Amino acid sequence: MTLNAIRDRFNSLVWESSLSSMPGGQAWLVQMLRILIATGRDIADGLPTLRAMGLVYTTLLSLVPLLAVSFSVLKGFGVHNQVEPLLLNLLAPLGEQGVEITGKIIEFVDNVNVRVLGSLSLIFLFYTVISLLTKIEQALNNTWRIKHYRGLIQRISEYISIIMVGPVLIFSGIGLAASIKTSTVANALASMHGYGTLIWILSNIASFLLIVGAISFIYILVPNEKVRLRSAFTGAVAAALMWKITGWLFSTFVAGSTKYSAIYSGFAVSIIFMIWLYLSWLILLIGATIAFYHQHPERTSSRQQVLRLSARLREKIGLLLMLRVGQSFHSDSRKLTKQQLSKSLDIAAEALALVIRPLEAHGLLTESCDRHRVYMPGKSMDRILIRDIYDAVRSAQESTYLNPDNVASDKSVDTLLHDINASIDNVIGDMSLLDLVERSSEPG
Repeated sequence: MTLNAIRDRFNSLVWESSLSSMPGGQAWLVQMLRILIATGRDIADGLPTLRAMGLVYTTLLSLVPLLAVSFSVLKGFGVHNQVEPLLLNLLAPLGEQGVEITGKIIEFVDNVNVRVLGSLSLIFLFYTVISLLTKIEQALNNTWRIKHYRGLIQRISEYISIIMVGPVLIFSGIGLAASIKTSTVANALASMHGYGTLIWILSNIASFLLIVGAISFIYILVPNEKVRLRSAFTGAVAAALMWKITGWLFSTFVAGSTKYSAIYSGFAVSIIFMIWLYLSWLILLIGATIAFYHQHPERTSSRQQVLRLSARLREKIGLLLMLRVGQSFHSDSRKLTKQQLSKSLDIAAEALALVIRPLEAHGLLTESCDRHRVYMPGKSMDRILIRDIYDAVRSAQESTYLNPDNVASDKSVDTLLHDINASIDNVIGDMSLLDLVERSSEPG
């Protein structure tokens, strides 16, 4: 069998087979293969690596201010002494350099005295912290193909929650795990023959689960998308495994190498630190990509990262979308989220977003500001004309500098287009969204 034949058979098995017709174990394996292939495709395209590089730069600027703010919060809860052990654990793959970097960071944090900072310095301190969280949100939103960001007030309130609550939960968990590990019962078991290994295994499992929990928390809270717990957990487990394996490889082949010291001299520690930061952010984004494809398996086979909708497809999706929203609003039934609309119309949520944006821009559709994020008509349904919906989706992505009015034309073409539009207006008339909803509910 030739290589091409093997490749064709593999592609046929992975992409053309129906998962519903496979046994449970085989279907799961094929689905995981699809997710891994799609994730590899995204990495090969280069966007995750570019975003990871951007996060490294922002982290270098924001790390000390972030730790300073977190340190002040943790001090109030009496768990501020856990900061140094956490940094040592995170930078453990760097070996001796990790200890040196941790000492420098803690020294910088200790030297940050908020009381003597002026107003501008204090604003800059919080700005660098907010900028890091914004970069993380943008990177994860891009991974989830989300173009619509949260409002400024909502983002700032959630960032403050992360800064205030996140460190307390993380360090409390670390402190609890450490206290259990050093408890009298644990020490007694460790001294017994054969139980020392068990304690070591359980402590490593607990450490791994803490990492998974922290990453799952990021995947659920940060993206402007309702991420399912199962998908976030799947991505977090994959990221935690990659982080552990990469840490071992990094400490074995990179941090312990003398070549970097010979080449970079005094800069070796900084270079190794930046490489590890880059790998850590890249792993976080790869895990987010796995979570995305786990939640949206229909996107694994898509070769195009940017969806493009034809004009007639936009028109149909726009009318169907407004009809579904109008029906749920008119009947006082449960209002629909983007995911529910996507499932109802059998359209990818990303494709749906391309039609939602112009409808929102024209005031025809609005999204609620609460946590449910449901869609409603932008105004009374008897005031939303079908002509307005049609015009909104047809004019999507037009700009002030490029639209039908400022493109060179010919009288015969203008006349033809005028006749076409007149025919459309003749069919639509003054029909409103309410008329369409009532017509759709009529029997037959």
